[in-house]
Amino acid sequence: MRYSLAAVTAALVSLPVLFAPGASAQPAPPPPYIDHVTWAKWGDLSSLRVYPTPAGRQAAGQLGTAAAAEQAWAEVLAASPDAALPGMREQFDCHWQFAEFASPGKTSWNLEPWRPEVPVEQMLAAGCNPGGTEEPF
Repeated sequence: MRYSLAAVTAALVSLPVLFAPGASAQPAPPPPYIDHVTWAKWGDLSSLRVYPTPAGRQAAGQLGTAAAAEQAWAEVLAASPDAALPGMREQFDCHWQFAEFASPGKTSWNLEPWRPEVPVEQMLAAGCNPGGTEEPF
């Protein structure tokens, strides 16, 4: 998924709002936020497919849901402890904070351990997929 420069700029400007505890007009729905996760392989490349629940999508589409994001990441790790790899949490956070705004309803949020760790600005500019386009598998 790619975001327009205007969307990325607007998101960057609003970052402090996203992390503010009282920023949301309504509380996040209750967990669970993650339905299931599954690893996919294509050659030597791996991708963790994270399938959010309707509550996860709703919470991710709201401002000020940092606590819910923590819970959702804990659910990912409970389902797949091997997801605790460098850069994976940052990709997850990017999807949580922006995917449901920019591209709502995507079937899964795909996290790849082979992607480089980059600053948040580069992560956003790359549509949460730094180091190349979305995987071909």
